[in-house]
Amino acid sequence: RWLTCKSLPPGALERIADAIADRLRVPWFSGAVRINVSLVPPLVLLPVFLHVAALHFLLGLIVLTSLPVVVLWYYYLTHRRKERTLFFLSLGLFSLGYMYYVFLREVVPRGYVEYSQVVALTCGLILMLAALSRAKKDPGYLPILAGNEKPSHQGLPNKSVRGSSAGLHGISGAASSRAVNGEAKGYCRMSAEQPEGVKKDWCTKCQLVRPARAGHCRLCGRCVRRLDHHCVWINSCVGEQNHQAFILALSFFMLTSVYGITLTLHTICRGRTPFVALFYCPGAYSDYSSALSFTCVWYCAIVTAGMGYILLIQLLNISYNVTEREARLALRDNTGHRLLGGLVIDTGQYNRGLLCNWGHFLSLGSSPPQRSAEDIV
Repeated sequence: RWLTCKSLPPGALERIADAIADRLRVPWFSGAVRINVSLVPPLVLLPVFLHVAALHFLLGLIVLTSLPVVVLWYYYLTHRRKERTLFFLSLGLFSLGYMYYVFLREVVPRGYVEYSQVVALTCGLILMLAALSRAKKDPGYLPILAGNEKPSHQGLPNKSVRGSSAGLHGISGAASSRAVNGEAKGYCRMSAEQPEGVKKDWCTKCQLVRPARAGHCRLCGRCVRRLDHHCVWINSCVGEQNHQAFILALSFFMLTSVYGITLTLHTICRGRTPFVALFYCPGAYSDYSSALSFTCVWYCAIVTAGMGYILLIQLLNISYNVTEREARLALRDNTGHRLLGGLVIDTGQYNRGLLCNWGHFLSLGSSPPQRSAEDIV
């Protein structure tokens, strides 16, 4: 009916897509394993696009310009629908593997790359993957109640804490008695100066009282301690427990990528500095091997520039002790100050100076999480 342009019943294409996604499985010892559809496009399209781009300079310009546009479009599409996808994680991991494969097959055999340089590049890749694996673990999810049990917190008024519950009023003293760099570490923030504390920290989705700087991720559906943001590249939140590993993975990626780009340009564009060779490399399209290597270099350069910007923003935020979530809320409420040309938003709430801010960041996750307010109640 679709091929003959006849009308389809409502939801027919969605049911067909769901059926195809359910049938897409691979045989395994314990039974057929279902494959997430979002994993497949990068595995198929990325090699095709890069090989097409290596055929001619103009094709390379078109492909390398359209790829970031398509990725950004898909990001905004999934972000608007509040959907989790493995597309970006699959694209990132497969890009690493494929770039490493092209480097070993097309660049190393030319004889200009030493064995020690290959080992250094491989070690950087392994360290980056190890940090990425650590960043994929628990970002600091707040514990949820077992089963369908709901805490007896439903009757609290939203506009005042006083007089609502003696038990919760007692929690405020225990929560506010502990602080690290001026941050409350309990599971609620309630004091005489902040009568709106429950309204701000009570999560209606998770049905719990959040500690200071915690936030609810609408994609993961969980509250995370010191939530920074939800990173689509690792398909997980970045929070108190994995923020250090996230920064480490970005740093190792930048060093490894820049090193690999430099080695490749020194090989295919002899006698030119890497920056000059990136924009002017005569003979890069003289043979297909050089053209493919040069195309992969430009692809890596585009990705590295994007990741470098993310790393820069993260380092600036750490220096001012502000999270991406807090910066976004400060812009929305017009309570933050733009610094360094708008690269960082200083809320001034947790900023204790450069050294103290970095000391606080390096100590994240060092102390075990405290009991939840529900357990205390």
